[in-house]
Formats: sequence, C-alpha cells, structure tokens
Amino acid sequence: MSTFRAQPLLVAREAMATRFEIVLHGENPVSLRAAGEEALDEVERIEAQLSLYRPDTEIARVNALAHREPVRVSPPVFGLLQHAQQLHRETGGAFDVTIAPLLRCWGLMCGRGRVPSLEELAQSRTLVGMHLVHLDPVNFTVQFERAGVMLDLGAIGKGYAVEKAAGILRELGVTSALIHGGTSTIYAIGCPPDQDAWKVALELPPGIGPSPDQRTREVSPSLLAVVPLCDESLSVSAVWGKSFQAGGRTYGHIIDPRTGSPTDAAIMAAVVLPSATETDALSTALLTLGLTCLPQIIGLRPGMRAFVLQPGEGGWQADGRGIEPALKPH
Repeated sequence: MSTFRAQPLLVAREAMATRFEIVLHGENPVSLRAAGEEALDEVERIEAQLSLYRPDTEIARVNALAHREPVRVSPPVFGLLQHAQQLHRETGGAFDVTIAPLLRCWGLMCGRGRVPSLEELAQSRTLVGMHLVHLDPVNFTVQFERAGVMLDLGAIGKGYAVEKAAGILRELGVTSALIHGGTSTIYAIGCPPDQDAWKVALELPPGIGPSPDQRTREVSPSLLAVVPLCDESLSVSAVWGKSFQAGGRTYGHIIDPRTGSPTDAAIMAAVVLPSATETDALSTALLTLGLTCLPQIIGLRPGMRAFVLQPGEGGWQADGRGIEPALKPH
C-alpha cells in the first residue's frame, strides 16, 4: 500500500525590496499556509522598523534626529544595534552599519553608482564608524557624535528578518521549512521528508567560467558547492549584481568601511551558522576581508562553516571550511 505525501507548500511576499519565499512541509496545508503568512507578516513588521527609505521607521527617525539628541528605540531594535556593534568590533570594522554616508558618496544609495572625488570620499569617511554611535542600554536611546552619521542595516536586517520569521514558524509548530530573503540568506528548519538535510547549491557568478577539466565532468560546470542545512542559516554576499563601470573599471556595490572604497578582496563569500542575523553580517565581513582572513572569521563562532571565492592568478581560487568546493580553481 502506498503512503500519500502532501506536496510542499509555497508562500511568498515582496518585502525589504526583495522577494521572501517559504517552502513548508506538513500534513495540514491550511495551518501551514497560516503559519507562512504570519511569518511573512513578521518580515513586514521588521521592515517597518528598520527601513532606511521609509520616513516613518525607527531607523529613519534615528537618522533624522540622533545628531541633535538621544533617540529612543524599541528594545528589539536596540538589541539589534548592540549586536551590530559587537560584530563591528569582532570583525575589526569590516562590518559596519554606519556605511550609509559612503554608499551615498559612491552613488549607490539610490543611484547607479559614480566615482567620487578624493575630497568627497575623505569627508564621507569622517562620518563612518561605530565609535560615532552612542548606545544607552538604560534608556534604549541612540545618539550620534556628529551630523551626517547615518545607519544602514541592509547588511544585517534581512538576515534578522529571516531569523525572526523562522522563529514564528517554529512557535506555530512547523518542523520542516526553508525560508529565504532574496536568495542571499536562507534558513532551514528541520529537514525535508525522508532526507537528512536541505541541500542548497552555490553557483559561479556570471562571467566566471569553470576550470577546463571541470567541463568534462558530470557535475554542472557552474556549481561551486552544495551546502547541506538543518536548523541553520546560509548567507551569501557577492560583488556582482549592483556593480557599475567607470573609466574602464568595474566597481562593486559592497564598500569596505575601513578604506571607503568598493571591496575587491573577494568575489563571493558564504557563511553557515545557526543565526541568520550573524550569517548575513559575517558573510559581508568575509567578502570584505577576503580569503586570507577566512581563519579569523571562522574563529569567531564555534561550528561555523564558510566559503570564499576570490580572483586569482589567471582565474579564480576558492577555499572553504566545512564547505567543500565542487569545482577546481583555475
């Protein structure tokens, strides 16, 4: 006698300027859909707190007023800013939520990108750094050292939203689900039926080909690695997508807050941990720092898995800790 197995249920919604999708397994599609919709409601609620571009959010209010006076925020937002401060310290400034003045300087906040003058860049760099942000844990207030400082939680907010949405799913009894925000941060709850993990593929970025010997193998020539996930998150940061060209050179959209210029240390970085908030932030830091700092980032959290793809002589090179490359570098 065959056993009936329900098809996975998909719920999706546009939020945080990207698409969030949840695949859910279970026996009751009505309750699964309700759980998925409630999780996506949580994503929208978080967007209403963190968005840089909506004037009514907590972060927008901080950016508008904190240079004049302490601005009170909700405990969850304050906790996230404390977490960001800790990650900034742990990564030596490679992760920094005060990056917004540099993004604006490079025309990456709302435009297509531009190369600033040296004077513009120098001025913007004076407005970046967590030492310019004062957090008062007694009153839950945020205050800036000077006018022009601005918070942008784009490199941690999506992971935070994915993590909170996964928490809602768990509270509602979901035991098997995969949720992603724009495919850059993915969280796996449990495993699919009859499998020991969700399997997520990392692919080569556009314009980067496989090594010659790889083209003759059965594995897809664009496949970098397959990452198994079970009750953990994977985040991928990359320089392609929002790049722009000027003066015969291509500039990525990830700015190194330490130098003020687009990072060129790596092409892609991936991090796996139980916390989607941390994978989102630490994948950005690892992309900024590059392959030589992989041991440093890995050492920040026990059990972390990570992967870096970077330019190499005559091609590219890749290395992973707990994530094995499927392709050979060339």
